[in-house]
Amino acid sequence: MVHRWFHVSSTANRDSIRVNGLDWTRMSTASGIAGSRVAEEAGVFVCQDESDVDFFARMNNTGGPIDVWEITGIEESQLLTSGSGFCYLPDTIGPERITLVETRAQPVDADDGHDYPLDQANSAYRSGVTVTLSDGQVLPAAAIHGFFQSQGGRGGQDR
Repeated sequence: MVHRWFHVSSTANRDSIRVNGLDWTRMSTASGIAGSRVAEEAGVFVCQDESDVDFFARMNNTGGPIDVWEITGIEESQLLTSGSGFCYLPDTIGPERITLVETRAQPVDADDGHDYPLDQANSAYRSGVTVTLSDGQVLPAAAIHGFFQSQGGRGGQDR
């Protein structure tokens, strides 16, 4: 059975993808969506549905907007699963099999020095960590960023 598949990539790669298709050996213009400068697998990572696309879009570590490409002609039996649990096609995908379907702006990232509300922050790598202050106050992960911002930056006397 043939499904619709998607690939998420930096918009900086758009011209190359339009000409060459999806080819992990051509990674050079921008890092991979997870931030790697080299291919993590010998293949093209694919997303099965909108929730997968959203996950990779939130993970965006490319430093800019992203494109979502629809891919045709892949059967699920052709896919492998990476050590990180994501599906990839161990082959290149020609430009005749892909269509640009969406462009998304760079998501807001709470680690960029701005004081954004946490619900707008890049959440792909949020942690379940808690911090206990010297006065016994316990801060859950969602409150840590705001606390340290109120202390004048990333640090503070209570660490």
